[in-house]
Amino acid sequence: MPSAEVTRPVIVIVDDDPNLRGSLATLLEANGFSSLTAQGSVEFFTLAEKHPIDLALVDLRLNGESGLALSIRIREHHRIPIVMLTGQGDETDRIIGLESSADDFIMKPFNPRELLARLRAILRRSGHPALATPDRSARQSKHFGRFKLNLNRRELIGPDGTEISLTNAEYRLLEYFLHHPDRVIPRAELMAELGNDLSFYMDRTIDVLILRLRRKIEQVPSKPVHLQTRRGQGYIFVETS
Repeated sequence: MPSAEVTRPVIVIVDDDPNLRGSLATLLEANGFSSLTAQGSVEFFTLAEKHPIDLALVDLRLNGESGLALSIRIREHHRIPIVMLTGQGDETDRIIGLESSADDFIMKPFNPRELLARLRAILRRSGHPALATPDRSARQSKHFGRFKLNLNRRELIGPDGTEISLTNAEYRLLEYFLHHPDRVIPRAELMAELGNDLSFYMDRTIDVLILRLRRKIEQVPSKPVHLQTRRGQGYIFVETS
């Protein structure tokens, strides 16, 4: 039906392999998504000028401008989740990507069902209307210190009333902490909440996200008040300062 088609999430596949682009496009179209394809950065930004985009699926090892560089540029111009496709030996690049831009990584070769599940989860958490949970309208805001996290709009509001930009992964992590304050949470639990495959990701994945969050919510990131470390155990979130 036309109305259902309008609500389909639009995903741009950025990969220099035409066969993979075609296969992914076919997979997405058959499972409730609309897909656009681009060989690299020039094609991506041309598409972005003409179409609304809900998520970018970017190959890490693009010819020409790298997937990391492209993701950074996407983040500068578009408030959309970014998922990167990576190979077996790209652990260091995953960390760099998390520090700069990407919301999640999916290892090649990937299981199609896992890919679809991960994309749906990310889009649901980013608030796409086709995937929003039924009780979403009932959610409101959570406060900590001088900050407010608006759960309906998925916005972090700072002490001066302005929005502080969060990636999808940063938002999900902060929201999880706010729903579980004053409890030591192990890294494995946080990684499971983010939906990462623990066999592919290192503990430092969470450490990088914690560092990014501290830069945004702590007055002195090296001496955190809200997001504290419990060495050898995990992290604990303290709402009041």
